[in-house]
Amino acid sequence: MTTAIAALRAKVASQRTDNPVMFGAVDFSIWPERLLKDQPELSDLRGPFAKDASRLLARSDLIERMEAYTMLGDTVADPYAALMPQYGFRPLVDMLTLACDKGLDAVPDAPAELVRFIRSMEATPAWVNMDLIERGASIQRNAMANFAPWAIRGGFIATFMNKYAALPMALTGTLSHKTAGRRIKETAVFFATSTLPGALQRFGPGFKAAAMVRLMHSMVRFNVLARARWDQRVYGIPIPQVDQMPAGLISDYFLSAKALKEGRKTFNPDERAQVELSRYRCFLLGLPQDLLGDNPQDVVDIWNARMVTIRSGFDEATCGALLKATMETELVDTSTPAGAIRERFEKSFSKLYFLQNFCDGKEERARDFGVRIDAADKLRAGLVGVHVIGRIRAFEAAAKVPGLRRLADRRLVGKVRNYLGTLGHAEFTSDAEKYRPAPGAVPAT
Repeated sequence: MTTAIAALRAKVASQRTDNPVMFGAVDFSIWPERLLKDQPELSDLRGPFAKDASRLLARSDLIERMEAYTMLGDTVADPYAALMPQYGFRPLVDMLTLACDKGLDAVPDAPAELVRFIRSMEATPAWVNMDLIERGASIQRNAMANFAPWAIRGGFIATFMNKYAALPMALTGTLSHKTAGRRIKETAVFFATSTLPGALQRFGPGFKAAAMVRLMHSMVRFNVLARARWDQRVYGIPIPQVDQMPAGLISDYFLSAKALKEGRKTFNPDERAQVELSRYRCFLLGLPQDLLGDNPQDVVDIWNARMVTIRSGFDEATCGALLKATMETELVDTSTPAGAIRERFEKSFSKLYFLQNFCDGKEERARDFGVRIDAADKLRAGLVGVHVIGRIRAFEAAAKVPGLRRLADRRLVGKVRNYLGTLGHAEFTSDAEKYRPAPGAVPAT
């Protein structure tokens, strides 16, 4: 069920009165530069779906929702983050951690904002089928264990292709190699954790990780809005709901595009399980159901509606610097010969992953984004691809043999846990200074 557009617009406008500490200075009647209307040639919609621009723009209901969600933050996590001037940064993190680990009753004098935040995550929608979600997680463990460690960098740099969406990251210190590495690892930790058995149950580690990610985003949103560099006439609001879709729904988008290419209007059972995992994971991250398509065409249309309504824009100062920092950061210990070799191969594979999935396979377009690919990169990426595909297919084959299925899954669970071990412990609050109230961040009047 979709939200009535009038109610959605009212919800957007209410952010100013309901959360004046964060949004009191924001004029939600302003149409930001980033938000396009009927100008697909200026948008980020490219590749094989560019031909759908006219059809998408004719769907006024869908486009109006994209416009509204471009101006909507997280209406339950934002008020909690806005308590920073009152409580301070660390107490907010500690209270949320305790509420996730032991429940709200364990938090003495829990603020009403924290109660509302946690209760909203506990309000499981009727469409959620945990058995199906667990099945989706078991399927995705194969890719998470064998593919993700090689491709995470390539997927991450794709989030920096548009300056309107990337600026909040630049303003919170991700331009340095160290912080870029932390952000990649935090992202990987959340998605890897969510594929473990039972991770998304109420007291599972995935539930807690989702809450921490939301708090991190809200703290960024709070701090960025207090900075003079943020121009809402150009950028709208930081990290709106539509900008959280790419990370949360990318696997659904690829599955859906594949289904449509094959002439299918529905998902097969394995695809359905994976999509339901993503949809519930996104619910926990705060994405509204309006953005969570449940069939291939809706998933692709919602994704592309965002692309056709965001103005294309890549600049070296923001996007280029973020991309450079992400490509140069070290994700493994390179002090050993084995680590240094692995890093080199991983970077090459990430470049090719980025090329094929976000640049339509066009090297000149990748170069425009600052990703240069040479013959050595192609050779290294090819070798990694053979290795990765071989392992994935071996586990797929094992999953079809009754006597091997459980053994293979236990092995995959172990590999995912080992991967998490290489990523280290993620607090989802790297660079705490960046999330504390900036100078001048006081309740708006």
